[in-house]
Amino acid sequence: MTAAGISLFLGKFKSVPNILIPTFMEKTLVIIKPGTIQRGLIGEVIRRFEQKGLQLCGLKMVQLTDEILSEHYAHIAQKPFFGRIKAAMEACPVIVVCLKGLGAVQVVHNMAGGTNGREAAMGTIRGDYSMSVQWNIIHTSDSLESAEIELLRFFKPEEIFDYKQSYIEYIYSTDEV
Repeated sequence: MTAAGISLFLGKFKSVPNILIPTFMEKTLVIIKPGTIQRGLIGEVIRRFEQKGLQLCGLKMVQLTDEILSEHYAHIAQKPFFGRIKAAMEACPVIVVCLKGLGAVQVVHNMAGGTNGREAAMGTIRGDYSMSVQWNIIHTSDSLESAEIELLRFFKPEEIFDYKQSYIEYIYSTDEV
């Protein structure tokens, strides 16, 4: 990255001793998985994100195809459990969600909890609703770069909405946004 690029990147952060706090709104992807849909937990999962103060910017139900799953899970395609994961993700439609907020990628990923539901901390989505690695309720983007790629994979630009939340001043302080 060039010096100008680093400067532009760091300009999106607020300096606090020893840490960088993002000062721009991030968008991230959540996939509400088939097991969650079958168990009737869609509203509960979305409720948690909304109660946290994240803004819902996109939401749709889709049937995942072999092609999109192979692309999305390319990083585990050679693992012995890949076929099982693909079959589970094709069991019924999923709901893809775009959420927005300050540090949204990390906030959403933390709210999800560890991948293995039996080991995920209580109070996290997986810790409260999952007993499995496979049926672990949701997928969340794990980095800003992944979020950008995944949102483009699952949403057309016109399916993601930017709008002013009327209560945003009750979620963030004026110096955070």
